[in-house]
Amino acid sequence: MNVYDADLEGYFDSIPHDKLMACVRMRVVDGSVLELIRQWLQAVVMEAGDDGKPPTGRRNGKGTPQGGVISPLLANIYLHWFDYVFERAKEMARRGGAVLVRYADDFVVLAHELTGEVRDFIEKKIEGWLGLKINREKTQVINLREAGASLDFLGYRFGLDWDRFGRKRRFLNQSVSKKALMRERARLREMTAPNQCWKPLPLLVKEVNVHLQGWANYFCAGRPRPAFRAINHYVVQRLSCHLRRRSQRPWRCPKGVSIHDYLCNHLGLRLL
Repeated sequence: MNVYDADLEGYFDSIPHDKLMACVRMRVVDGSVLELIRQWLQAVVMEAGDDGKPPTGRRNGKGTPQGGVISPLLANIYLHWFDYVFERAKEMARRGGAVLVRYADDFVVLAHELTGEVRDFIEKKIEGWLGLKINREKTQVINLREAGASLDFLGYRFGLDWDRFGRKRRFLNQSVSKKALMRERARLREMTAPNQCWKPLPLLVKEVNVHLQGWANYFCAGRPRPAFRAINHYVVQRLSCHLRRRSQRPWRCPKGVSIHDYLCNHLGLRLL
């Protein structure tokens, strides 16, 4: 299986306003709504002045407003038409069983054999038709049949792994990527940082439980147990350090109780 892993350079900042409004007019005919969207796109951006000068304002000729509540919706509407033409181009894009998978501005194309014609079709539509730019340095074609090859997409790692029971066959494994694990550890580190010592322990543990449950709900597909065990070990380690940090006196678990039992049975920590 071959994968075309594309990366759009500055997608939210490079969407042409005229083409985006044409896409919106395909479904919206109310003139007042169209005018409101146009004003939203052309809202003045204030920039701080240098060397004590007053701030200046400018209007962008392209891109969706950063931080605007409608920005993700407009960006998704624009790339929807790439999905549309890809599905309609059976002679070109369907060669080799090509399938497009997209979430927001992240997309991959899967095919048994990814020919040059399919790549040219994608780049022509993205750059020539939609007026966007593909980052050639980060865009890559991955052959998952090669040893050690894998695809990181939306926080997951996809790759062919050998069977653990010695049956000498490979299967498509779906697991948590290394970057996702690093981001989760960083988030847990923030939640148990020294500046959180003021927070009551029951409230802190409750917040950690809610966060862990949401993270596990997203990464429950595939084989997440190794990642779950790593996060469980890390959160116990962080909370034990947090307990020792909360007071100048050395903190110890009650006699005959382990740190794991104290966190789970006394404080209510729910591990993955």
